[in-house]
Amino acid sequence: MNKIEKKVWPEYFQQILDDKKTFEVRLNDFEINEGDTLVLKEWDPKTKDYTGRELERKVGFVGKWKIDNLTQFWPREDIDEKGIQVISLKE
Repeated sequence: MNKIEKKVWPEYFQQILDDKKTFEVRLNDFEINEGDTLVLKEWDPKTKDYTGRELERKVGFVGKWKIDNLTQFWPREDIDEKGIQVISLKE
C-alpha cells in the first residue's frame, strides 16, 4: 500500500473534511490503487502556497478512462457538449 500526496484547493478540502465530497477527479498522471492512502494537502491558488492543513483518506474504487474509451457509452459530441459527471454512491 502506498501513500500519495496531492494538492487540493481550499473549497474542495473543506468539502472533503465535512464528508460532503467523497470522490476525487484527477488526471491519470500517477499510479494509485485501491487500498492506497491519498494524502490531500490544502493548497491556496491565490497565495500559491500550502495552508498547513492536510487529511488522509483510504482509496476505494479507482476508475481510469480516456475520452475515447467513454465513446462506447456516449457519442463524442455529447461528451464534448455536456461533459461527464462523477457520482459518489453512499449507503
